[in-house]
Amino acid sequence: MTWDATRRDVLALPLAAAAAALIAPAIARAADDPLPSWNDSRSRTAILDFVGRVTKEGGPDFVPLDDRIAVFDNDGTLWSEQPVYFQVFFALARVKQLYPEHPEWENLEPFKSAISGDLKSLAATGEKGVLKLVMASHAGMTTEEFAQIVVDWITTARHPRFNRLFTELVYQPMLEVLNLLRANGFKTYIVSGGGIEFMRPWTEKIYGIPPEQVIGSSIKTRFEMKDGKPVLQRLPEIDFIDDGLGKPVGIYKFIGRRPIFAAGNSDGDLQMLQWVTGGKGARFGMIVHHTDEKREWAYDKQSSVGKLDKALDAATGARWAVADMKWDWRKIYPFSS
Repeated sequence: MTWDATRRDVLALPLAAAAAALIAPAIARAADDPLPSWNDSRSRTAILDFVGRVTKEGGPDFVPLDDRIAVFDNDGTLWSEQPVYFQVFFALARVKQLYPEHPEWENLEPFKSAISGDLKSLAATGEKGVLKLVMASHAGMTTEEFAQIVVDWITTARHPRFNRLFTELVYQPMLEVLNLLRANGFKTYIVSGGGIEFMRPWTEKIYGIPPEQVIGSSIKTRFEMKDGKPVLQRLPEIDFIDDGLGKPVGIYKFIGRRPIFAAGNSDGDLQMLQWVTGGKGARFGMIVHHTDEKREWAYDKQSSVGKLDKALDAATGARWAVADMKWDWRKIYPFSS
């Protein structure tokens, strides 16, 4: 070994030690960080601060375990919702599957647009058109049969933009929030405008939220004896719409307690956020703001899907956290780099 080599080694030691001193805290933070997919931001800080306050025994904001309830919208809050709600893709697939049994649909809207895959013309049929699709594709079978139809689709269907399973388009940062809350004694619920029977077959596997903790819109069911066996038959009639004004009603009806944490992304979540954060004691409201057109989509006040206008305006005065996807999230999906 030459003197020069020895000198280089000796000089390198302080540099290596300094680098290790800088890197070690970062590694420790990454290992201990419950929200590793979040950038350092006000939203991230607010979440951690809230959880810390309501779980600190003896503190002024301490909340007993039974009252630690958190509710989350699904479309646009836990998974993506563009270019149409994912349940609409399911309905389109079902209509195409059923089309041979209904030749009259060929020239009848909204079925004509659904069969051809013309989303623009389908959108022009409005809520009434989408409702017709849902009634035709979601009713006429037992609850068990429908659950299997959903499972068959959700485990194979892929999103047209990403060529990924729809269940892969869940938000990694929000999965981390769910896990953080549950690790601190929270019971997590989905409160969605989407179909309750569409979500229940897969939410436990994807989100860790069991079917009994899923609240959503529903169609009517009727008890029948079929081939000598008791079943619940799905009927083409609306039972409950769990959106907008219906969300607080659904929470009260099915949970029976006012949650202390709520997250949504659209005006359809406004009343839920208002009701949850309007109670006594420590409360937390959060809006997921879609601002990243490269990694996901950017939309708010002008969007026909997941419109965010009044709720965004209300966020400042209500002191709700607004999670800006582009700046607050290091990654969007679990498969993202």
